[in-house]
Amino acid sequence: MDNILVTGITGSGGSYLAEYIVNNHPEVNVWGICRWHSTTSYANIENVKNQIILKECDLLDLSSIIRTLQECMPVKIFHLAAYANVRKCFDTPLSVINNNIMGTANLLEAIRLVCPSTIVQICSTSEVYGTPETTPILESHPIKPVNPYAVSKLASESLAYSYFCSWGVKVVITRMFAYINPRRSEIFATAFAKQIVRIEHGKQEVLKHGNLESIRTLIDVRDAMESYWIACEKCEFGVPYNIGGNVAITVGEFLHLLKNNADVNIKTELDKDLLRPVDVTKQVPNTDRFYKATGWQPKYSIYDSVAFLLEHLRNEHLTHR
Repeated sequence: MDNILVTGITGSGGSYLAEYIVNNHPEVNVWGICRWHSTTSYANIENVKNQIILKECDLLDLSSIIRTLQECMPVKIFHLAAYANVRKCFDTPLSVINNNIMGTANLLEAIRLVCPSTIVQICSTSEVYGTPETTPILESHPIKPVNPYAVSKLASESLAYSYFCSWGVKVVITRMFAYINPRRSEIFATAFAKQIVRIEHGKQEVLKHGNLESIRTLIDVRDAMESYWIACEKCEFGVPYNIGGNVAITVGEFLHLLKNNADVNIKTELDKDLLRPVDVTKQVPNTDRFYKATGWQPKYSIYDSVAFLLEHLRNEHLTHR
């Protein structure tokens, strides 16, 4: 059986990717790496922990990556490990930059040395485009990142491209736009839903929010993780691909959808601490390149995602109360 390696497997995205692979591709073994000093809980992988092989490995330690790759010898690597909180990157910019860039550089170098025929998916972000000059955003849009996280992801995908050009490392570069992820509490959708559940149980009175005018095309995390697998199967190496939803919605409109599905009346108010120093207010992708290469389309509607999000957080609240 072929081995598949997921970096950041205990994180919010990596855990959903592990579930997707385990449930849909029983022909492979799923390996995952995590850092002992940054992971205090394996709750995200509870559903699949007995079906994956978990290794302690620090992407800032080249030797530990080399040892892991020599043991695993993966045919595919999905690189999801990163500090990915955009709002927090303004508080600890150098930590985010060092972690994300050097972690990717070490991984690519280890692949070059140990398993150069491995396909590696580089999980980049729509944040690399910065404030859009035109929409929908094509992959050819000017690259002007406006925050430290976006800079770190642009550097990571640029490193991947350089390893492809210089040594033929098989890199697949995806730029994911906003997606709904119940396990990632700091993104607006989950933060809203989590507050709604607290209000439903009488533990909070008012929902706090930041900028409601930003426009996003939201995709379900289950679709997002499937798209990563499809990208490694069908996309061209060294070429960036936008991935995202196909229905544009403001953050305020999404909050309205959540409020309509709440069990109680929800009061809201602006919290200035939730505003970013610089905000990318319109992220609407052109995903034609990815869809033409793969024929793939999202399966879940925005209404499916809202129900999925609230169900997860309500169950989580009942488990931990």
